[in-house]
Amino acid sequence: MAKKITRFQKFVMHNPFIQFFKFIYLNIKILNVVAMGHGGTRNNKK
Repeated sequence: MAKKITRFQKFVMHNPFIQFFKFIYLNIKILNVVAMGHGGTRNNKK
């Protein structure tokens, strides 16, 4: 059975400002993973 969406969830989904900040936050998380290294297979021993 489908879960009913609450009024607050609907408000969050339709609010462009909240969506924009969520988008920026996710981009920062992704860039952080890529920039800091994400457990690649190469060993960079100096």
